[in-house]
Amino acid sequence: INRAPAKTQAALFEVMEERQVTVDGTTYPLAAPFMVLATQNPIEQEGTYHLPEAQLDRFLFKIEVNYPTPEQEFRIVSHHHRSGLENQLNEVGPVLSAEQITALRNQVRSIHIEDKLINFITAIVAGTRNHKSIYLGASPRASIGVLNGAKAIAAMRGRDFVTPEDIVFIVPHVLRHRIVLSPEKEMEGAQTDDVILQLIQGIEVPR
Repeated sequence: INRAPAKTQAALFEVMEERQVTVDGTTYPLAAPFMVLATQNPIEQEGTYHLPEAQLDRFLFKIEVNYPTPEQEFRIVSHHHRSGLENQLNEVGPVLSAEQITALRNQVRSIHIEDKLINFITAIVAGTRNHKSIYLGASPRASIGVLNGAKAIAAMRGRDFVTPEDIVFIVPHVLRHRIVLSPEKEMEGAQTDDVILQLIQGIEVPR
């Protein structure tokens, strides 16, 4: 995504915020469900464009993809050896229909969360705004992201209610692209996830 020029970024910003696309003065609303998935190489920055914080804030999660384990890599190479790249691509098919995604979203919305856990969420996000290691904290959109993410995790774990563990699990994925570390921490080579963990540990977990 950071290799797209500014004009493309502006168009993407509109569609992420307003769920519509404007071409030559004509606006086209997009059908639901609407999702944006983007990849970014965090190492090679030559020829890339800076992503504005307002655009990053509209991505619900930032998921870091690490190298596979030796066992996973063995399966990848073995599968490629047996079938080849072309056959692998032919095997790819739909996992869910649009109707199923909508139904799952409605199910997630119905997951129960107690007020004390909502207070826990807002305390974490608000804590990013006055933390000594953080230059730019997260917006209220991050609190909503943690809420929705925790509900989704609860549903995936087979529950109809949110626990503190669901919140702690999802917080790094929601916050890591929304906060900017202080220049001092950047110089020290501090990791955003470590600062987030430190922040969570300083807040009492409701029981």
